[in-house]
Amino acid sequence: METELFEQLDIVLRPKYETIITDLIERQYSIVDDFFAEAEVRQLRDSLLQKYEDDRFKKSAIGNRTNEEVDKAVRGDFILWIDELRQNDAEEIFFGKINDLVSYLNKTCFLGILQKEFHYAVYPTGTFYKRHIDTFQNDDRRKLSLVCYLNEENWPVENGGELALYPNGKPMVEVVPLPGRVVLFESQILEHEVKTVKNGERLSITGWLKTR
Repeated sequence: METELFEQLDIVLRPKYETIITDLIERQYSIVDDFFAEAEVRQLRDSLLQKYEDDRFKKSAIGNRTNEEVDKAVRGDFILWIDELRQNDAEEIFFGKINDLVSYLNKTCFLGILQKEFHYAVYPTGTFYKRHIDTFQNDDRRKLSLVCYLNEENWPVENGGELALYPNGKPMVEVVPLPGRVVLFESQILEHEVKTVKNGERLSITGWLKTR
């Protein structure tokens, strides 16, 4: 049954997968709208908000898990790591599509992605994440960074919270955090930042596809 589901996903999402591959080759990032359907986004948003209301999130830190340091001057979001082995129904949908994408990328591009890690992220009004790169001196396993936006459907541009990408030698790219939109980029190459959220709470799932 699970194999059949993945085969169905592959057929439906294959054009998006090919777009992602082309984008990553040509410009080191890819922006894919409607990667998750409206109903799927709603389920994931409800899952995030329920856990946020249960006070299960913690203040984010900089550095990796073995060398964490909370610095509000650098980033202001709250996060909750997602355990794939204890996933709820909404998270099962998320990981189903992500695992299918990983399988396709490994088969077609030989990326060697063997691990992944994801967390929910909430940016309250007034918070941000300064310009940085998603790799560490003591850990270079992150290959691709991935962000999935879970904001309300009527999220206006005036709310802020854009993802700013800084491709080498090219103009900055600002990505509005529209629901269902997924952004992937090369973790070890592309500098990026989250612009200040001016109104509301910016909701997302953020994570990394990692090599050995």
